[in-house]
Amino acid sequence: MSWLIIWIIIYLLLIIYLTMRHVRSTDIENYLVNNRKTRTFPLVATTLATFVGGGTSIGLMAMGYESGFAAVGIGIAYVIGFFILSRFAAKMNRLGRLESLYSFPQFLNSRYTKNENPKFARSFSSAISGINIFIFFFLLSAQFVGMASLLKYAFDIGYISAAIISCLVVIAYTAFAGLSGVIITDLIQFIIIVIMIIIIFIPGIYADTGGLTRLTELPKNFLNGSFYGWAFLIALPLFLSPSVLIRMDLWQRILAAKDEKTARRVSILSGLGMLPFYIIFPLVGMALKLVLDETIEPKYVTYLFLERHSTEFILGFAVVGLMSALMSSGDSFLNLVAISSIKDFAGWRKQKNLSDKKHIHKEIRIAAIVFGIIALGLALILPKIVDLMVVGIATITIFVPITFLAIIKNEVYKYRKIALASIIGGFIVNLFFFAWGTIEPKQFEPKSSFIPAVIVATLILIIGLIQSGKK
Repeated sequence: MSWLIIWIIIYLLLIIYLTMRHVRSTDIENYLVNNRKTRTFPLVATTLATFVGGGTSIGLMAMGYESGFAAVGIGIAYVIGFFILSRFAAKMNRLGRLESLYSFPQFLNSRYTKNENPKFARSFSSAISGINIFIFFFLLSAQFVGMASLLKYAFDIGYISAAIISCLVVIAYTAFAGLSGVIITDLIQFIIIVIMIIIIFIPGIYADTGGLTRLTELPKNFLNGSFYGWAFLIALPLFLSPSVLIRMDLWQRILAAKDEKTARRVSILSGLGMLPFYIIFPLVGMALKLVLDETIEPKYVTYLFLERHSTEFILGFAVVGLMSALMSSGDSFLNLVAISSIKDFAGWRKQKNLSDKKHIHKEIRIAAIVFGIIALGLALILPKIVDLMVVGIATITIFVPITFLAIIKNEVYKYRKIALASIIGGFIVNLFFFAWGTIEPKQFEPKSSFIPAVIVATLILIIGLIQSGKK
């Protein structure tokens, strides 16, 4: 029996043991926000695992191979964003307890809708949740692409078969475990990722780049981060940084914190702990770019680098570690879209409680299965992990303007129509430019589609507020 099979068996036994011991999936409060009692370390670990593990780590390595240090710009933007988040994390956690909030879309619905106007509430809720689900489909599909690329090489099977296996594993675990299960897998994979960085990635980068001296052989736009254009690089800290405040997965973790101080502490520690990963992972791709004589698809960079710098024992450990990372990110994203589809599309009416817990739980599990299959379809149609990752994390920026308004101002209901116009306008612009860039990449870089989108969303909101003020 190969070491890869042995490591898989060990990992599965560990997950089954921890799940049976710690996960209580019948408790809906535990399923959604881990009973709002999570301490600092597990929250920091699960946050970092989502932002630097799984498809993100493989995507950053692929991005480093494709574009060099452009990927580091995303990391810098996120560090800034987490410090922005720390300013509001305590308030977010407090509101979650007082108003029984379970998600970011629910927060927006509670601010911009009222029960007296159910027709608008349904329209607004559908727009918020629908766009968020669209965004997380890209992120979830990126996990499936990453898992499939590893399985393809590790077991010498076809990409489609590997993607289907990946999807089934993530769906099965997510439908059973919920957020408490997500936190458990995140803790495991975060520890594994750190071990891999120490024993494989850093020594491998140092060897392939001659102590980093060979990096100068790469094109100039690889080293200055301008491969996708200066507009993309400049827009990252300006537009992507605030998006940390509106990530559904981060809201879920802030709401799960045991108190306000923990929520703020998690934001700061996560931001500080993130940047090293966003430097090391792109360097993996850049190192492989230097030593390979042939051009490969970026999604295969990770496995080829691991194979180059590992024994059979270490390679098995590394592949299983990355698979667990991809699964933990995948179940996190699938958990979020399932919750939003069931709870947020209903408008989260303020008088509604969680009385019918078994029915809600059953619906969330069914949604997880359905959306997992749809995300698999996207992974098969668009198997480009860099595009999936960048589009997913950037499109969410269109929510920044209306979210800032809702957090800093108490009464925003009167701006409800302006807010709806802002997010719909930004989303349409984003789709247009992404489609244009995909069809005509020489005319427009599709990864930059979020730039005009967030500008339009902001302008619509500002113009609407000015007009409202005049009235």
